[in-house]
Amino acid sequence: MVAEAEDTEDESYAIDCPVLATERLVMRAPCESDLEQLVTLADNRHVAEMLARMPHPYGEAEGRTFLAMAASRRAGIAYALTLKDAGTFVGCAGLNTTDRGLELGYWIGEPYWKRGYATEAAHALVDLAFQRTSIQVLHASTRVINPASRRVIHKCGFQYAGQGMLNSIVAGQVPVERYRLDRKTWTSLRNWVHF
Repeated sequence: MVAEAEDTEDESYAIDCPVLATERLVMRAPCESDLEQLVTLADNRHVAEMLARMPHPYGEAEGRTFLAMAASRRAGIAYALTLKDAGTFVGCAGLNTTDRGLELGYWIGEPYWKRGYATEAAHALVDLAFQRTSIQVLHASTRVINPASRRVIHKCGFQYAGQGMLNSIVAGQVPVERYRLDRKTWTSLRNWVHF
């Protein structure tokens, strides 16, 4: 999942960062104690090349920069995704302000792929976005070569909105598919079906 780097200051996008609990995850603000696991999972080219703003290599300095940015909430909200039973850090997700509006973003560390964590986190953040803001449309995008992210987006009810280009720190200019989910569609999907 990719998120644009452009920031906007629209107050209608302002969201608190409450702790969210899903079936298997606790989603909370990233903190200093996440740093070691964050760096371990984020220092992976396979993860970074699918995202706009994640550098590679990814070390402690990059992790600290991320933690400071997340604490500032300047460009939206970021969540640490942790396993409910063990507290293990498995990735991040968030709602980012972009030039198009509020956009869903997420990444999961490679050892935790194919377990449905991204979909679980995305459902929680879609609900949060529509429940806590007045937005009428939520956006998402993915690299065209990322079928796993596309599946997450589809499971959340997003509809294809076209293609575009994205500047990725690691991969340069890359084609992306853009998606949108409007409030009316979200309302009809509020009782998420688990796939």
